[in-house]
Amino acid sequence: MIRSIALFGMRVLAGVLILSFATILATDPIGSARPAPANDASSSGPVIIIGFVGGFIAHDNPVHSEVQLAARLRNEYPIGVDVETFESYRGERARARISKILDTNHDGNLTVEEKQKARIIIYGHSWGGAETVYLARALKKDGIPVLLTLQVDSVSAPGKNDTTIPDNVAQAANYYQPHGIVRGHHDIRAADATHTRIIGNFRFDYEKSSLKCSDYPWYDRFFVKPHTQIECDPKIWQQVESLIRDNLPPTASSVAVH
Repeated sequence: MIRSIALFGMRVLAGVLILSFATILATDPIGSARPAPANDASSSGPVIIIGFVGGFIAHDNPVHSEVQLAARLRNEYPIGVDVETFESYRGERARARISKILDTNHDGNLTVEEKQKARIIIYGHSWGGAETVYLARALKKDGIPVLLTLQVDSVSAPGKNDTTIPDNVAQAANYYQPHGIVRGHHDIRAADATHTRIIGNFRFDYEKSSLKCSDYPWYDRFFVKPHTQIECDPKIWQQVESLIRDNLPPTASSVAVH
């Protein structure tokens, strides 16, 4: 009799423990759809970096700093980071590329979970800077979050707004210079400051600069000199690159050092 009661009690206790464990699994947010941290090596998808060149420049023109930055990142992150560059008027092509990368089950449709795992960084110069914001807005319509946007002397298309950062963007930074017939906007702001952190609006002045930009076309250096100088200024792109790298997983070399 005593043995039967003891066995019954053990079975009840086991049932309670199993039920409790099942409840924890059902309510634990770890399995729910939410953005994965950029430095989370266990995430199933890569960090997606989209760079936009300005004007009518080819997306792979190696003279331009946007393309050079992409090349450095590709070289250092052969896996785990997908780096793409596009012309400033190829926003829809970039949007389609992002959707293809996020579609991990290859069924042609993005699930909520696939969208929320997105880790996207967008940067660009001139019209490409404006396209950074336009693409972020398009991704908001798709329900896709963006980690970071970076604008360098951003020039908007007529009738468009590239100064208000949509609330699907976690962080944004703006670099501008105030001189010349082509110059960027000096002030970006968050559509919703509770969702987006504006890292800063950083002013650079090239009025007395000796920066030559010798590899750039003569007409850029003559007609839009300061606008070109901010694009070829290594100090700018070191800062842009540093902010991007803050959102990337550690490289094999950095892990080895530690």
